Amino acid sequence: MSQTYEDFTKYSKEFADTGLKSFASLSKGAQAIATEATEYTKKSFENGAAHVEKLFSAKSLESAVEIQADYVKNAYEAFVAEATKISELYADLAKDAYKPFESAVAQAK
Repeated sequence: MSQTYEDFTKYSKEFADTGLKSFASLSKGAQAIATEATEYTKKSFENGAAHVEKLFSAKSLESAVEIQADYVKNAYEAFVAEATKISELYADLAKDAYKPFESAVAQAK
């Protein structure tokens, strides 16, 4: 009976430690994602404001259309790059959060 209690205590402590490590990884990853999203939003807003100023200074309709087309192209490229970066951060977050449980899963097999 004593051995069973000791084993249970040992595994409970290991599981709690593993959970805390995983939670720390989740917190770190979520913070990185939030920081990246905040930076992208700020940059996007600044680019949009600069675009509006540039659009108002256009001398002709053709110039305005060209300015708008350039802005849309650049905004799309920036969005795709940011979406790729965020998806990589989410993948890293999942890997890092799972890492502490790898040894427990290996022992269970």
